[in-house]
Amino acid sequence: METFILIGILYRYLLDMILRFNRLLLFLCAITASYGTASEFQLAKAPLVTRWAKDVSPENAWQEYPRPQMVRSDWTNLNGLWDYAIRPRNGEKPSEWDGEILVPFAVESALSGVGKTVSPDEKLWYRRKFSKPSVPDGDRLLLHFGAVDWRCSVWVNGQLVGEHEGGFDPFSFDITNALRDGNNEIVLAVWDPTDTGTQPRGKQVLKPHGIWYTAVTGIWQTVWLETVPSDHIKSLKIVPDVDAGSVHVTVNATGGKRVRVVASDKDGSSEAEGKVGDDTVVKIENPQLWTPDSPHLYDLKIELLDNEKVVDTVDSYCGLRKIEVRKDDMGINRLFLNNEELFQYGPLDQGWWPDGLYTPPTDEAIKFDIEKTKQFGMNMARKHTKVESARWYYWCDKLGLLVWQDMPSGDADKTDESKANYRRELKAMIDTLHNHPSIVMWVPFNEGWGQHDTQEVVAWLEAYDPSRPINEASGWHDRGSGLISDTHSYPGPAMRPMEEDRVIVLGEFGGLGMPVPGHTWQDQANWGYVSYQTKEELTDAYVALLDAMRFLIGQGLSAAVYTQTSDVEIEVNGLLTYDRELEKMDSAKITAAAKRLFEPPPTLTEIVPTSEKSPQTWQYTTIEPASDWMNSGFDDSNWQAGQGGFGTEGTPGAVIGTIWNTSDIWLRRSFQIDSEPEADDVYLRVHHDEDAEVYLNGKRIASLSKYTTDYKYIPLKAPAELLFGENSLAVHCHQTGGGQFIDVGLVLATEQELPEDPDAID
Repeated sequence: METFILIGILYRYLLDMILRFNRLLLFLCAITASYGTASEFQLAKAPLVTRWAKDVSPENAWQEYPRPQMVRSDWTNLNGLWDYAIRPRNGEKPSEWDGEILVPFAVESALSGVGKTVSPDEKLWYRRKFSKPSVPDGDRLLLHFGAVDWRCSVWVNGQLVGEHEGGFDPFSFDITNALRDGNNEIVLAVWDPTDTGTQPRGKQVLKPHGIWYTAVTGIWQTVWLETVPSDHIKSLKIVPDVDAGSVHVTVNATGGKRVRVVASDKDGSSEAEGKVGDDTVVKIENPQLWTPDSPHLYDLKIELLDNEKVVDTVDSYCGLRKIEVRKDDMGINRLFLNNEELFQYGPLDQGWWPDGLYTPPTDEAIKFDIEKTKQFGMNMARKHTKVESARWYYWCDKLGLLVWQDMPSGDADKTDESKANYRRELKAMIDTLHNHPSIVMWVPFNEGWGQHDTQEVVAWLEAYDPSRPINEASGWHDRGSGLISDTHSYPGPAMRPMEEDRVIVLGEFGGLGMPVPGHTWQDQANWGYVSYQTKEELTDAYVALLDAMRFLIGQGLSAAVYTQTSDVEIEVNGLLTYDRELEKMDSAKITAAAKRLFEPPPTLTEIVPTSEKSPQTWQYTTIEPASDWMNSGFDDSNWQAGQGGFGTEGTPGAVIGTIWNTSDIWLRRSFQIDSEPEADDVYLRVHHDEDAEVYLNGKRIASLSKYTTDYKYIPLKAPAELLFGENSLAVHCHQTGGGQFIDVGLVLATEQELPEDPDAID
């Protein structure tokens, strides 16, 4: 009996030990698996990363549906770890691979896990295996690429299924006939000459510096599989008609005879039927319009019909909005949204990320940038020389942000090859992005970069998409075509003279820079158009620019673009740091300043005119005067009399009345105020090259450093110095080299009363 008891005890002990060992083994396996997964993928070394980088893994990299305006449920995401190899350009498919790369992040980026440069003498190879999905008889399997930079060839199971050139547009291949049971293999070969080639490339260069950034090579948007019927919808063209309260939908399909389109929102639905390839018009009862303040979207369901049988269905959406240039009540050309004048203001949005380069780390990161833009009081963004993924435009549609869309710039030599590449990729961009209601302007050229045949390009664009105005060339080389006249001014603001047939916009201004230690791409030698040391100084300078811009709005300026959303690499001109961790200015102050741009501009009254339009007489000397020269009672009768402005011919923006070519000049003039001055603000109207000090009745009211290239409005700190009766204005300007100029005036600004809100509650 005792023996059996002892055996039982030993059995239970051994069983307990086995169970403990198994639990320990499972625990160790779990730890090993965990560490194994972590060690499989690590970010490559980078100077800076965003908060979202920690959320990226091979299992969750960009799992969102990549094409929100043409959705099907049967799809497979191929993002994740692929094999990669960098080999000589003329080499064959690698027999061995260099390691793994996280798709869809470019090989140069930290989030790819690689962080290597690919030269123009090399090719980047990819390989990915996948299990054959279930494809019903007669259906087709499509392999989609969101974007691959730049030229690529694609094989499936050793069979070439297609080739593509273009760094920004999506493309697809039918791989059905190349499939086999079980495991299948995709192989990609990519060549990207970056700035040694003739293709559109935006701001990518092999040697980043200044405003030019790290190259992007290979896959940088989602790769995915989609099962479709043999007769299926290939693309949609959606055109809203605000005045008629309808939406026009044209369906491009491989088969089928008719289509049915259903538009719906929470208030109901409308539908219409038409032929494949024809314009199907859906009339919407009591339509709600899309605006930045109320970005209302209608769901669309599009069905492909064959003898009343539905053979394919896709889901989409649209917004009812109308954008145009027309004259306001004063006869000034303005931008109108949905038949109402709307000033457009927003940042130059480069779309670069320290950890993903062209590719944001996550969908939340995209949403963050757009939400921040709106929180800063802006209603627009200019997408600068880059085309984003469809998800970025989806969030602009959803959250209500107007978009000016640049065409990525390319070859400065403007060869026949570069022109052909440009035209092909321009058309692809328009076709890809046409349906987004947020896009309200096409910008084919920026600052002359690769600019060619401007009037011909604009005429083609106007015919191809008559629903949006064309900004022929933002900044430089105005050829007089399109409906937009666009200048750049740093720091600005400034505007071109008014035109009879075109609207005046400021395509870039600002560029106010400030590096924030711990949040920069590099520790030293960061770059900005104008640099500041503190958040307070930067905020004040920004607010002053926006306050001055209100005067230009009154004179006819219809839109402005501030440089820029965030810092980018060594550029530190952002509203946000490059890692998006810090707002570089006082958010409340800059938001209030931006919102004032949408109010009626102030009424301006000149009390001391400048010499811009007619010469003004000053007393002046180039010999240093007595120390009390700026005071009201100073005797300047032995000074010379001369007409403004004072400077040398050839100085940008200068209106020369009297030649001044010495190092220093002192100016004085008296003026009368015949009634008590009543104004909300007093501003200098000034063009200075270089440093200038301005005195009103003996008190210094402005110290201006460096130079401007045209006339600016500068808010005064001491408007109370204005007196009833006689006043004196005195100026000292100092020049060190190059062009030189000085002209000064004074302006009173009186705010207009805002109209009463009929919906306001007492």
